[in-house]
Amino acid sequence: MDKSIHSTQYATFLKALREARRRKGITQVNLADKVGETQSFISKCERGERRIDLVELRTFCAAMDIPLTEFILQFQKMLKRTQ
Repeated sequence: MDKSIHSTQYATFLKALREARRRKGITQVNLADKVGETQSFISKCERGERRIDLVELRTFCAAMDIPLTEFILQFQKMLKRTQ
């Protein structure tokens, strides 16, 4: 299992995260305010400079009003398209 933030799977995860935020019409600044972080933190997460753990993902999803399970299903669909 490739644990690198540079893996194809992690790149797909980051793309899913960005797309979810954009679909909800939320800017990085808005998301940062909702999760109590800076816009720079959100940007680093979305660019893969900082790895996101499951607890953070849950917080991001809650701030975007997206059920975690819904996000994961969307991510899995995107992964299947890349294989």
